[in-house]
Amino acid sequence: MDQEQFSPLGDSGIVISMGDCIDRKVHEKVMALTGYLEKYPLEGMIEIVPGFTTVAVFYDPIHLFNLGVWFPYEWVLSRLKEIVVQFSIEKVKKARVVEIPVCYGGEFGPDLEAVAKYSGLTRDEVICVHSEADYLVYMIGFAPGFPYLGGMDKRIATPRRRSPRLTIPEGSVGIGGEQTGVYPIESPGGWQLIGRTPLSLFRFDENQPSLLCAGDIVRFRPITKDAYNSWNGKIHVY
Repeated sequence: MDQEQFSPLGDSGIVISMGDCIDRKVHEKVMALTGYLEKYPLEGMIEIVPGFTTVAVFYDPIHLFNLGVWFPYEWVLSRLKEIVVQFSIEKVKKARVVEIPVCYGGEFGPDLEAVAKYSGLTRDEVICVHSEADYLVYMIGFAPGFPYLGGMDKRIATPRRRSPRLTIPEGSVGIGGEQTGVYPIESPGGWQLIGRTPLSLFRFDENQPSLLCAGDIVRFRPITKDAYNSWNGKIHVY
């Protein structure tokens, strides 16, 4: 994609496509524009939602109409096009590194053996490969606080289960194809469960409910079952 593309999203949103593939360069453009709009919000802007390759901007057309803007979509579109020309990719803020402790295997990771068998590795090797990588949070979605992570080693890529589970416990760490992620709330799901974290990724009573945000770096740290059961809730952010 040589330049950004703009598309309407209902009657109160615009989607800006920053690229046509999922990679770090496109992600940096997405986060640069998101950061610019957070710092210099448009009149009437309600929310900014970064995606894999897009930035969705939601605005209040009634508010703009009351200010004398007769054609809100055209007005917002024009302002966004001006901003896209101005913002700089160099303005991407330094990524937070969030450490997520994980107790692998056993009752917390019932599919660890299946992942090891499929990948031709031992259980310990799967744990080592999974916990050695740095994972980029591309976006939050699917369920409240669910991180879409990039950077998993393809050696442990494993197809989703043929029959999804009706209930997956909060904090479960799984592998689905070439992706890994953490279930922030109890929900159905078909990913291969390899462990669980005692951290709460979605805190409904916090001003910022989602522990993780797009642009963060996640590092998984193996812990024992005893450490899991006695976890003090401390979050390590660098």
